[in-house]
Amino acid sequence: MADSVNIFVLNWNGKDLTLDCLKSLKNISYSNAKVVVIDNGSTDDSVISIKENYPDVNIIKLPENIGFAGGNNAGFKLVKEKADYSIFLNNDTFVDPHFVEPLITALESNTNAKQTAPKIYYANKPDTIWFAGGKVNLWMGLIWHIGIREKDSAEFSVNREIDYGTGCCVAMRSNDFDSIGMFDESFPMYAEDVDLSLRFKQEGGRIIFISESKVWHKVSVSMGGQFSIAKWKRKHMGKMKLVAKHIKPYQIPFSLPLAMLVSILEFFTIPVIKLFSSRD
Repeated sequence: MADSVNIFVLNWNGKDLTLDCLKSLKNISYSNAKVVVIDNGSTDDSVISIKENYPDVNIIKLPENIGFAGGNNAGFKLVKEKADYSIFLNNDTFVDPHFVEPLITALESNTNAKQTAPKIYYANKPDTIWFAGGKVNLWMGLIWHIGIREKDSAEFSVNREIDYGTGCCVAMRSNDFDSIGMFDESFPMYAEDVDLSLRFKQEGGRIIFISESKVWHKVSVSMGGQFSIAKWKRKHMGKMKLVAKHIKPYQIPFSLPLAMLVSILEFFTIPVIKLFSSRD
């Protein structure tokens, strides 16, 4: 039998998004995968609707919204059956039926690979890249997606080592996720995924972009749109925390001011937002 996989889908008052996501997950081809919905204290009857439409889906209901990192960590710890592998998937996505196999195969074939991440497209532009790998420059406080807003092409169809896997969809061994300390819950929704990958890399691990695995993302629906002020604020706070946590002492006089400057430019100019945004 294939190794077991838990696919964790975090929901907070996103009933319709989650139902659409589950509809696509119902058709996946991987033979030993279970879907786990983590409900982050929803008040929109999400749990009732999910139970009615997908009675076989495991639902972990949390009493209140404890954020992206906290919700995913809690669901991972509370799930009844630990799987060999864990995939964390945003609820505002839908997936290719065969998206699981390439992610797991790459982890199985490379013991140094600690995370695998799929190619992610915009849901409203199905052939346009949202994520084909993540890059980080701590010196300048920059975090960005490879290929963002570009049409898919051969350039983005090559597996490669990357700096981080996006929390929109990322796979890893369950034991690795547990032993590294899971997501850092002090992050304000943004950059906790980058932080997790950087911690894996600090221990010698590799983060691999897997072009054969495909997901589509309904960008930033839960945060009020692609360039909302609420989103910018959380991104800024997350990025500043990430830089402060991971830079060397001698980088502080350069990196923190530069990170602040980039955030200010992001706020005032959409072209700069498009160039440097880590999660649209």
